[in-house]
Amino acid sequence: MATADLRAGFLESLFTAGHLIPTGARGVYGRGSTFEAIREGFDRLVTRAAAAEGAERLRFPPLIPRATFESSGYLRSFPHLAGTIFGFDGSEAAAAEQFETASRHDDWSGFQTMTDLVLVPAACYPIYPAIAARPPLAGLGATIDPGGSYVFRHEPSDDPARLQMFHMRELVRIGPPDAVLAWRDAWIGRGLGLLRGLGLDVESDLAADPFFGRSGRMLAASQREQQLKIELLVPISGPQRTAVASFNYHQSYFAALHGIRRADAGEVHTACLGFGHERIVLALLWAHGLDPADWPADVRTEIGL
Repeated sequence: MATADLRAGFLESLFTAGHLIPTGARGVYGRGSTFEAIREGFDRLVTRAAAAEGAERLRFPPLIPRATFESSGYLRSFPHLAGTIFGFDGSEAAAAEQFETASRHDDWSGFQTMTDLVLVPAACYPIYPAIAARPPLAGLGATIDPGGSYVFRHEPSDDPARLQMFHMRELVRIGPPDAVLAWRDAWIGRGLGLLRGLGLDVESDLAADPFFGRSGRMLAASQREQQLKIELLVPISGPQRTAVASFNYHQSYFAALHGIRRADAGEVHTACLGFGHERIVLALLWAHGLDPADWPADVRTEIGL
């Protein structure tokens, strides 16, 4: 069966089982109670795996100031994925005209202006300016747990594993280069163990971000050459593999961008990891079946079902 047919069939079965709830927009779905129970159970599993690190818990909304976003370089690398927020700030007459235009489902974008907020594309983005605003880092730096935040990527798709709004459970490491890279590499092995413990057929591989345009292809090649991004891949909707987690070494990029400093004046590097909640739930439903009551007992125990 063709890949598109497998994905369409799996998506329909998820709707029928109540795991996902259609909204009328591609890649934007509600989640049923069982789906959420699995997702939250996996999040607790990551929390337990990270407990010994004593990471500082910081929580941010899935929005960042537009000025922070503009300075990040995201629009150079991923203009096709960005989600900006617009709002109305016009007269009463313009409001009435906007309503009439929108009621006809015509283009009413001309009545809207850009606000100072952008949908966050990765949960780690608000972390770097927050740490930069503090005193210089002491010792081996900091590990930050921003939780499992909603993030946005503008990728409308009928692939159930390619959502526009989804949860990314991240951890962020900031500190001396050797310590940061060792942390990233240790978590690759830890991530493989977590997913294999859930009965998933997982592999790791070098990867690159979906950079835009001709220069983006050069950036992707450089990223692979330097092994800056490692992904964990599992089957979803067929034998083909989908990335469900990534482990990223930014070198000095974010630290230099935001002015993060160390007390000893040494170089600061950063790394982050991200587990895609929804993709991991989908992988579990694909691997073990749509009814968690029929899953292997050890998997149910790990998730806390």
